[in-house]
Amino acid sequence: MKLKELIDQLKIKEIKGEVSDQVVHSIEMDSRKVSDHSLFICIDGFTVDGHDYTEQATRNGAIAIIAEKQVETSVPVIQVPDTSKAMAQLADYFYGHPSSQLNVIGVTGTNGKTTLTYLLDDIFTFYGHKTAVIGTIDMKIGDQRYPVKNTTPDALFLHKNFRKMVDENVETVIMEVSSHALSMGRVHGVDINTATYTNLTQDHLDYHTDMNDYAHAKSLLFSQLGNRFDDGKTAVINIDDQYAGVMERACAQPIVTYGLSEKAFIRGTDLQLGADFSSFSVSSPAFTTKIETKLSGKFNVYNMLAAIAVAYTYNVPIETIKKALQQTKGVPGRFESVSNDYPVSVIVDYAHTPDSLENVLQSISEIKTNQVYTVVGSGGDRDRTKRPKMADAAMKYSDHVIFTSDNPRTEDPQAILDDMTDHLSEESFSVIEDRKTAIQYAIDRAVDGDIVLIAGKGHETYQEINGVRNYFDDREIAKAMIEEKYEES
Repeated sequence: MKLKELIDQLKIKEIKGEVSDQVVHSIEMDSRKVSDHSLFICIDGFTVDGHDYTEQATRNGAIAIIAEKQVETSVPVIQVPDTSKAMAQLADYFYGHPSSQLNVIGVTGTNGKTTLTYLLDDIFTFYGHKTAVIGTIDMKIGDQRYPVKNTTPDALFLHKNFRKMVDENVETVIMEVSSHALSMGRVHGVDINTATYTNLTQDHLDYHTDMNDYAHAKSLLFSQLGNRFDDGKTAVINIDDQYAGVMERACAQPIVTYGLSEKAFIRGTDLQLGADFSSFSVSSPAFTTKIETKLSGKFNVYNMLAAIAVAYTYNVPIETIKKALQQTKGVPGRFESVSNDYPVSVIVDYAHTPDSLENVLQSISEIKTNQVYTVVGSGGDRDRTKRPKMADAAMKYSDHVIFTSDNPRTEDPQAILDDMTDHLSEESFSVIEDRKTAIQYAIDRAVDGDIVLIAGKGHETYQEINGVRNYFDDREIAKAMIEEKYEES
């Protein structure tokens, strides 16, 4: 594509230098990835400002620079008010508006996003679609998996990979959309067909000023569905959540609600929950059925109701949805049982907010036959105000809590633990900074019939300390420890 044609897409700009008819081979925001005939876009990020790397980009072969600040370089500079918005617009155009050729389902909310994307992937795959998933764990295109840096990657990554998905005949894309991504414009230009809302509980208040600001960020997904009614767009919203109205008011498109209350269009009733199963009835004006699945916990019932509601908007037959949910295996690190061969149960879960931790522990309370040990910490360089609330949730539903390090990142691990426990006066908890030792402590003390919950990291295979990621998998460590415990006995 010619540089002039690409730059012509930007309505508000100031051009410094002569824009030629040179061909742009790639668009880059990382100067290290720039090669001959690249267009380099300067993004001012949290830790690095791309405007500082224009000289390196030019040396590497950039034929023009997109900037929002004054920069000195030997190639043309196109100055715009917001390089993030410009990048989204240019990437969408450069890759041929690929998201408009896909069924894109966006999922937002504090808890349940990853599980819901996996459930929808199972349903649409069972329905016969080739699917792609973008989210916390990775990006999946068909059967191939690729690493991702953020839950919702930047706009350049998204549009480039939407093109790849179109070229590989993907029909349906299910993606997690974080509040950070919405606030920062990472999904600008993405043509989303169905926006889905799970819930909103305290998290990320290190970034958002308060819960209302957090809710507003989530609502952007629904306002960005647009104002036209001829393109088949819909929203799916958990009507039982206290912030549901914020999402509804932001949305001009038809809304399908789900939940357990009578207000829900797609409603779950007659719940039966077990250690490794759940069953419930689904009623709506459109259909009624009973769902039986290997997933457990009320929170997973909500996730399945959301999946049913989204699939309904695509006219997926209810029998297809039902069969897919019966066969689903769930999500790695979400209420994942480490071992079923020994009399002590170990469950690993990604719960890292007060509400998600409480949901998991409530589900365990419904199935427990003896004591519950909870190993839990809280992430560093993140919302400090949720730490005591997580501790309270753990203390409320556990017989003994072992507070430990999660991903301290650049914070002092002991300071995080102090934030969690300084207000506690009860004695039914321990503080063990080293996570491996904390897991060992819980498993050593658990007796037949006990449940050990290891919360906070779930599927993650690393622990980040002082900015360095060290290999660490809660599931592997717990499995080795419990096998050793019973092999020695």
